[in-house]
Amino acid sequence: MEPTPAKSLKTAPEVAEELPPLPVTPVHVGIVMDGNGRWAAQRGLPRLEGHRAGARCVREVAEAAVEFGVKVLTLYAFSTENWARPEAEVSGLMTLLEDSIEREQGAIMENEIQVRSIGRRDAVPSTLQVAIDQLEAATRGNDRLTINFAFNYGGRSEIVDAVREIVAEGVPASRISEATITRHLYTRDLPDPDLVIRTAGEMRLSNFLLWQAAYAEYYAAQVYWPDFGREEFYAALTNYSRRERKFGGLAGGDDYAGSDDCAGSDDCAVGEDSAGSDGLVSSRNGKAKQ
Repeated sequence: MEPTPAKSLKTAPEVAEELPPLPVTPVHVGIVMDGNGRWAAQRGLPRLEGHRAGARCVREVAEAAVEFGVKVLTLYAFSTENWARPEAEVSGLMTLLEDSIEREQGAIMENEIQVRSIGRRDAVPSTLQVAIDQLEAATRGNDRLTINFAFNYGGRSEIVDAVREIVAEGVPASRISEATITRHLYTRDLPDPDLVIRTAGEMRLSNFLLWQAAYAEYYAAQVYWPDFGREEFYAALTNYSRRERKFGGLAGGDDYAGSDDCAGSDDCAVGEDSAGSDGLVSSRNGKAKQ
């Protein structure tokens, strides 16, 4: 279903409507920021203008994450497959990210946000690499919210890189477990995502956090990314709070053994949870983490 143009991009600050407290809040939310190009096309604008609008939207969503109590936000900014796009668009995206880092650093520090980048740095322009390194260093002590920008990121590439590290360390095959691989991922010291949101009404994983999101809840927002703001984020979190997470088990202590969620399969055993930094751990027991 093609999302409708819900609203124009906000150009002036508005008084935020007070929203009811959420009964449960996910610790870690991942977002596939989709629809920038289509948002621009609907308005007769170049694709890069859609990306600019999307970049401005990041601040509102980050501030909403702080407001709602989300502790980790992973934003899919540029995939390993995005290099196949037109050279002018790719170059524009690199410049846009570098400009955004410079423009938003004050707000990032004010909101006590720690910024990280996950993905392969080797193909990223050197000036952008320096800007990312400097921002990570400047925000390392912040602990109100962690934002991971997945840039030149691919879930399969991440797993390949993890396996290469394990092999390089000489770990015997018999000693490799799920926990071993988790310890070598880009997100090794963070909890797995509880919720993955994709905008633009799309229903694809697109190579995003394939390992970490094995038991994440998914939510498809019916607006393009530049139109995804505080209210849409709250709607996604509200939807999440109504779900009962089973992780391959049964809901509500039901002793019926006919669950469709990998019942009886050793491959679906849960027990090698990874604790995140600062004691952050995704909920693995019934309801989502309070």
